[in-house]
Amino acid sequence: MPIRVRLDDMLHARRMSLTDLSEAVGITLANLSVLKTGKAKAIRFSTLEAICRVLECQPGDLLIAIEEDEA
Repeated sequence: MPIRVRLDDMLHARRMSLTDLSEAVGITLANLSVLKTGKAKAIRFSTLEAICRVLECQPGDLLIAIEEDEA
């Protein structure tokens, strides 16, 4: 079951840019961009925790499992 990253949706809801998130979390813009576009193969729990802390959300708000036919 594929996992979809909803970082773009969360950023839009929080009216925050990827650059703002990068600065607040201390992760490079390039690495966040890979995550945002869904090209990341993995994410560290510490990274996920930092993103959730800044965006004031839960991991389930950022990562969702999608059915194969929806991919």
